[in-house]
Amino acid sequence: MSRGELRIYLGAAPGVGKTVAMLDEGFRRRERGTDVVIGYVETHGRPSTATQLRDLETVARRRYDYRGASFEEMDLEAVLARRPHVVLVDELAHTNAPGSLHEKRWQDVEALLDAGINVVSTVNIQHLESVNDVVERITGVAQRETVPDVVVRQAGQVELVDMTPEALRRRMAHGNIYPAEKVDAALSNYFRPGNLAALRELALLWVADRVDDSLQDYLRDHGIAETWETRERIVVAVTGVAATAELIRRAARIAARARADLVAVHVASASGLSDSPADLDHQRALVRDLGGSYHELIDDDPARALVAFARSERATQLVLGATGRTRWQRATQGSVIDTVVRQAEGFDVHVIATGAAPRGAAPKVRRRPPALSARRRLAGLVVGGLGLVVVTVGLALVRDRVELSSVFLAYLVVTVAATVIGGTLPGLVVAVSAFLLENFYFIEPIHTFTVTEPENVASLLGFLAFSVAASTAAQRIARRGREAERARAEAGALARTAGALAADADTLPLLVDNLRTTLEIDAVSLLGREGDHWNVIASAGAPVPTSPEDGERFTVDADTVLVLAGQVLDVELRQLMAAFSGQAAAVLETRRLRRETAKLDGLAQADAMRVGLLRSVSHDLRTPLAGIKASVTSLLGDEVDWSADQQQEFLTTIDEECDRLNRLVTNLLDASRLQAGAIVTRVVPVALDDVVAAALASLPRCSHPLDIDLDGGLPQVDCDPVLLERVIANVVSNALRYSPADRPIRLTGGTVGDRVELLIMDRGPGIAAANRTAALRPFQRLGDHDVALGVGLGLAVAHGFTELLGGELRLDDTPGGGLTVTLSLPRSATP
Repeated sequence: MSRGELRIYLGAAPGVGKTVAMLDEGFRRRERGTDVVIGYVETHGRPSTATQLRDLETVARRRYDYRGASFEEMDLEAVLARRPHVVLVDELAHTNAPGSLHEKRWQDVEALLDAGINVVSTVNIQHLESVNDVVERITGVAQRETVPDVVVRQAGQVELVDMTPEALRRRMAHGNIYPAEKVDAALSNYFRPGNLAALRELALLWVADRVDDSLQDYLRDHGIAETWETRERIVVAVTGVAATAELIRRAARIAARARADLVAVHVASASGLSDSPADLDHQRALVRDLGGSYHELIDDDPARALVAFARSERATQLVLGATGRTRWQRATQGSVIDTVVRQAEGFDVHVIATGAAPRGAAPKVRRRPPALSARRRLAGLVVGGLGLVVVTVGLALVRDRVELSSVFLAYLVVTVAATVIGGTLPGLVVAVSAFLLENFYFIEPIHTFTVTEPENVASLLGFLAFSVAASTAAQRIARRGREAERARAEAGALARTAGALAADADTLPLLVDNLRTTLEIDAVSLLGREGDHWNVIASAGAPVPTSPEDGERFTVDADTVLVLAGQVLDVELRQLMAAFSGQAAAVLETRRLRRETAKLDGLAQADAMRVGLLRSVSHDLRTPLAGIKASVTSLLGDEVDWSADQQQEFLTTIDEECDRLNRLVTNLLDASRLQAGAIVTRVVPVALDDVVAAALASLPRCSHPLDIDLDGGLPQVDCDPVLLERVIANVVSNALRYSPADRPIRLTGGTVGDRVELLIMDRGPGIAAANRTAALRPFQRLGDHDVALGVGLGLAVAHGFTELLGGELRLDDTPGGGLTVTLSLPRSATP
C-alpha cells in the first residue's frame, strides 16, 4: 500500500482564509469525481466559512468527556473505516482531547497517510516548532500547540494563503474572524500591524526555503551543474592569515546587503602544510559569529577546489583576498586568483585587497619534517650502493650477450628499490650513479665517459630522466601510503572520542587517554587556571604535567590548556591537536552548562514555590481569616441579640478556621524546612496503631465515617513518631477532603517482608497514573478549579517526611474507585 499525499495550506495568522481554501480544494476535487470527505473542519462560528461546507460529506465527530466538559474531535477510526480518497482535516497542530487515540492531530494525519489516504490540512506559521520562540518574542504570546517542521516539510504541496496586514485587520474589524466582543482586544494586541507584518515575513521566508530545497533537488536530480541565480549565496575564501578577518567582515556586509547566505571555505594542502592555525581558529569563530557556515577542504590545487566548492554550493558570488605580491612571485609561484577568474563560470568573483606583503619577503610556510628517519635514508644509500656494485659486476661479465635496454632496466630496479627504502635523496644519488656507471662500463667507447653514438646519448639521458621520475613517483606513493595510515589512525582516534562524547558528555579522562595513545607520548594533562595557579582537570600517563611549562601547550580556551610531555609534534599532529582541543572545549562547555542548568533548576524550583505560595496562600489565608473576622464582628456587634446556640456556632466557626490556619501554616513551615534540608529526625521503635490514633486525634472534628482495621499484633517500625504522625494526618486529611461524605475511609495495615505497610483508602475521584508523580510536588492544586480545597502541600509534605524516615509513599487505585496511599516503613528489629 502506497502512502497517501499530504497537502497543506499555510497562513501567517488566523483569518487569512486557509480553511476556505481547503474547502474549495475539496469541492473542486469532488466535482472531478474524487471521493472527498470532511474529517474535521473548524468554522469558529464564522457564517462565511460555514457556507463553504456546501454538500461535502462529513464524517461524524467523536465526543469525549473530561473533567465535566465535553469535547468533539475527529473520529479517526470512522475515517479509516470509511477509507475515502481524500479527507479534509483542519488545524494540523491541534491538541486532541484526553482519551483520543493520539495526543496531536498531526499524528492522526500521519495515521491516515500511512493508510494510503490523501489529506488536505491547514496550519499557521506560529504553530511550526522551528519559529515558535520567534513568534513568542514578536507577539508576546506563547503558542502551546506546535507541529514538527519535518511533518510540514514532507508534504507533497505547501501552498501559502497570503493576505496583507491591512486587509486582515479590516476582516477583523468587520467581525469576520472573531466575535464582536473580542475584536478590539485582538486589534490592540496580537493583530497589530507590526505583528502581522512580521508573521507574514516569517511565512514567506519559510515557504521560500522550502521552494529553494525543491529547486536544489530538481537541479541535482536533472544533473544541472550551473548556478541559477534565484537566491544569493556568498562564498568567501579563508586562508588563515591575519588579514583574512577583514575579508570575512567585508563578505558578511555584502551578504547582509543582498540578504544572502554567507559560506566560508578554507582549502588546506593535502601535503600537510598549514598557515597560522591560531588565526584560522579565530576566523572560524568569526564566521559563525557573523551567522555564516564554515567548511574545510583538502586539495593541492586551491583554485580548482574553490571553483568546485562554489559550484556545489550554487554560489552567486565568490570573494577572494589579494596581497601585494610581485609579478615575479605570481609568475614563479602561480596565482590562485587568476586561475579562479579563468575557471569561474556562473558566478561573480570579487577580489579585495587585504594588505601588502613586506617587500622582498616571501610568505612563511612551515615545512614538514622529513617523513623518513636518517637511518632509513642511510639504509637506502647502502642498498642502492650494493645493488649498483652487484649489477655492474654481473652485467660486466656478460657484457657481450646483454642488450643495452636490459642494462638500463636492471639499473632502474636498483634505483626504485633505493627510493622506496630511503626516500627521494638516496634515489636521486643512485640514479645519477647508475647513469655514470652505464656510460663508463656499457656505452662505446668503454671505460670512458665519452659517447660517440647520438642514439646512446638519447638513451642515457632518457634513462636519467626516467630514473629521476620513477624515484620521485615511488617516494610520493610511499609518502601517500604513510599519510593514509596516519590519517586512518587519527580518524579512528577522533571517531572513538566523538563516540564517547556522544554517549557521555563528561569524558575528559577518556579524551586525554585517547590523545596520549594516539600521539604515542609519555603524558597528557588538561590544566585549568584558578587565579595564579594551575589545577589538573584530567590527565593520562606519567609523569603528569602540572604546569604549562612541563611540556608543549595547546590552548583550549582562555583558562584551559592541554599540555603534552615527551615529544615535539610536527605540523600534521598539530592539526590533529586542534580537533582534540575543540572536543575538550566542547566537554568543558557542556560541564559549565550543566552546572548553570543545575543552578537555574534550583532557582526555578524556588521561584515556582514562591509564586505558588503567593498565588495560593493569599486565598487560603484570606478565607479562614474572613470567617474568623465575620464571626468575631457578629459577636461584638450590638445590633443583634444572638442566642446561646448562635454564639456557640460562631465560636465553633472560629475554632475550625483557626485549626485550618494552623494546618496551613504548619504545612508551609514543613515544606520550607524540607526545601532547606533543616529537618532532623529522631528514629525510635514505635507502634503503628499508637501513631495512627494520635494522628486521627489531631484532626479537626468531623462526621465522616472511618473504617480502621489495624491488627494490634503489627510489629513496631523504626521512625520518628512526630513526623510519622504528621504524614498520616496529612494523608487522612487529603482523603477526607475528596472522599464522598457517605463513603468511609479505610485504614488497614500488614507486613510485607521486612516492611510494615499502612494503607489509607478513599472513594474519591482518584489520581490518574500519569499525574501521580506531579501530585507529590508542592502546589498541585493551583491548576484546579476549586482552590478552596487547599494549596496542595499535604501529599508533598507527607512524601518528603516519608523519604526522611527511610520509607516509601505510593499512590495506587482503590478497587472500585478512589485513591489508595500506601506508607511502607522499615520494620523495627526491637521485639
